[in-house]
Amino acid sequence: MAVVIAGSSLFYSCETTELELVNDPNNLTADQADPNFLLNSIQLNYQANAQTFNGNGGALTRIQYFGNRNYFAGLTGGTLDGAWSRTYAGMLVDVRTIEELDADPNVDLRFQVGTGKIMLGHSLLWLVDFIGDIPFDEAFNPIEFPSPNVQDGASVYEAAINLVAEGRAALTALDADLTASEGDVNSAIEDLFYDEDISKWIKASNTIEMKAAITTGDLATFNAIVADDNFISSTEDDLQFQFGSNLLNPDNRHPDYASDYTPSGGNLYRSNWLMNYMAETNDPRIRYYFYRQSDCTPGAGCLPEGNGETLSCSLETPPPHYAGFTFCFLENGYWGRDSGDDDGTPPDNFLRTVTGVYPSGGLYDQAEFESVSLGAGGGGAGIEPIILASYVDFWRAEAALIAGDADGAADFIEAGLTKSIAKVQTFGALDATNDGSTEPSDVVVGNFISDIVADFDAADMTGKWNIYAQQYWVTLYGGAAESYNFYRRQGFPTTLQPNIEADPGNFPRSFPYASSEVVANPNINQKPDQNIQVFWDTNPPSSPNGGFPASN
Repeated sequence: MAVVIAGSSLFYSCETTELELVNDPNNLTADQADPNFLLNSIQLNYQANAQTFNGNGGALTRIQYFGNRNYFAGLTGGTLDGAWSRTYAGMLVDVRTIEELDADPNVDLRFQVGTGKIMLGHSLLWLVDFIGDIPFDEAFNPIEFPSPNVQDGASVYEAAINLVAEGRAALTALDADLTASEGDVNSAIEDLFYDEDISKWIKASNTIEMKAAITTGDLATFNAIVADDNFISSTEDDLQFQFGSNLLNPDNRHPDYASDYTPSGGNLYRSNWLMNYMAETNDPRIRYYFYRQSDCTPGAGCLPEGNGETLSCSLETPPPHYAGFTFCFLENGYWGRDSGDDDGTPPDNFLRTVTGVYPSGGLYDQAEFESVSLGAGGGGAGIEPIILASYVDFWRAEAALIAGDADGAADFIEAGLTKSIAKVQTFGALDATNDGSTEPSDVVVGNFISDIVADFDAADMTGKWNIYAQQYWVTLYGGAAESYNFYRRQGFPTTLQPNIEADPGNFPRSFPYASSEVVANPNINQKPDQNIQVFWDTNPPSSPNGGFPASN
């Protein structure tokens, strides 16, 4: 060893070592970037943003479980840190870089530019929906504005819609040229959403504009897009991200599956409100959404004395403001948590209800009541829903209700439920252990939809809005970003289980700014609270008692 070291020292002492690197490998210039890799980065950031907004929107509207008794404490500046960074430091930079590369007349990057702008525009719309005023114009010029100021949400909304339109224009021109030359999209491109199908991306871009129009109450634009009939209206055009079943290098499984199907059992809780509503209405999607590991929840009829070790609240008296609502436990083994329940984690990992085969690629519930295991069911090969055709039918039902067309709304609710249930049922095949014997028949599904529509027809206007919203909530399971928007603009449903804390604080009308941006950018100050309403939210302010929305 001594000889080797001495020889090495002698050898290197005779060499000249160049310490000045001409090109920093960690800061490549635009001309050194691969546009296809940049597109993949944009796509992955886009689906990660969808996860963030879907999860937070669902938690606030009881579609998912919200784990804090105080809204202010439960939503911090770190909640949207990732989405902010992915949008500004990731997607925006990558789109600008691809545009610079596309200036070269020897390349054609219209597919990358077009789809990139559509995804960036949608992410900016989400940020305005959840936060409000954010940077835009100055963010596109970081050299002159290293600390960009925010601008009003309405102008950013318009600019984001223009980005989507620019992306669509690039794709439309590309499609025309490819059709004329009988060519195909560059085979080196890997489109993780639509497999390089330009027509589907164009439909998606129009549908994103529909989402913006229904959010802001711009029914003229909404109806104009409907009239053009080039939006997501069929399940085969659904905008979603497909996960895989690979465990390592990389782990590409659905995140909820990865959390729940572990050697130590489940790690997430499901919403008691949603499970109870679906059980009460005999919703045929319930066994696809949820997998029960136990046939008995402490406190239920099977174990009325409760069990303080595995479910401490089963020994507690419901709080007075929970009168008329389920508390703590449900029947038939549905084991979740009430909104705001922040009790510690008991040894219930192999008892609690976990995510099912839809949308996360888990197990279909055949009432076997067995513990989950690594790789069980569909192995995590689920989806992240972003915009599904069933969602669009519910948007159209909302537009009809606003216009006073209850019959038209009923038709769209029926169409949305039909599409949603049919799509969910296809996931049953992901679970190889599912023998199909407990899956709902066509008759059961048809009767369920007919009953919902009949109840809607018979209800007064408040009842119609509640039925609509409840069914919209169930349909949005797994992709619930738009539930938060709808809840703030319409205030329904009024039947939601309240937070377990009698005074959880005002319902959040917007989220805080990302902590990372507030620390780094002296031109952005953190909000004093969550009462600031985004530009399109013109409803009365929130209040713990009697404010808007009513269920809070």
